Amino acid sequence: MIPILQLDTSLVINYTSPSQKIRVMTETWAEEFGYCPNCGNSLRKSRDNNPVGDFICDKCQEEYELKSKNNSFGKKITDGAYGTMIERLQSATNPSFFGLNYGKNLEIINFFVIPKFYFTPEIIEKRKPLAPTAKRAGWIGCNILLEPIPESGKVYYIQNGKSREKWYILEDWQKTNFLAEKSSLESKWWLLDIMRCIDMLEKKEFSLADIYNFTTILREKHPDNNNIEAKIRQQLQILRDKNYIKFIWKWIYNKI
Repeated sequence: MIPILQLDTSLVINYTSPSQKIRVMTETWAEEFGYCPNCGNSLRKSRDNNPVGDFICDKCQEEYELKSKNNSFGKKITDGAYGTMIERLQSATNPSFFGLNYGKNLEIINFFVIPKFYFTPEIIEKRKPLAPTAKRAGWIGCNILLEPIPESGKVYYIQNGKSREKWYILEDWQKTNFLAEKSSLESKWWLLDIMRCIDMLEKKEFSLADIYNFTTILREKHPDNNNIEAKIRQQLQILRDKNYIKFIWKWIYNKI
């Protein structure tokens, strides 16, 4: 189905709250035109009291939470309670995130998914506690930081107003699904750091020496590791074995 790149205002003629209007329109659009990037099946809305996600795939049981925003998300996405989010990072019920950007005329600009296996404590930012005068005084929320997520961690269905074919989305998701196999956050964290370093090089072909240039940064992020260069080589070999990069010759790689 070719998505209609416009939110349907006829759905909210009986609503008065702007936030409710946007929620109804965006959730209806995502349910109609979105689909599970893991298996391609259609999605359905979760129960209203579901504490985890907004949508679920009945075929593979993947869950998704929808975040919508006018224009761009910028560098972060506002989410719920910080403590709950940190606890969910290694949980099987942790949802992936749909991001939907719409314009001033309610046209769809971007629609993408961040797979749950890209989530580490590094991208969860603790917000300040609510003021004592607030209804939920002391409550601490969180933001999801987008900059530390590698490019491959944002799978676009629609980008800059142009939709992509379904097989591209399914292929992009499966390309890095190996991250879900990692049993610990630390092992996944290392792989994501190296993937981010490759992104920052901004070139398709790169060398081991190029990645060694990030040694200082990686040492600061992983102070307990005393052999950063050996760890870099190990992670590159894993990414090569998972067909994320291709070994060309004498520690020269190509980003697939």
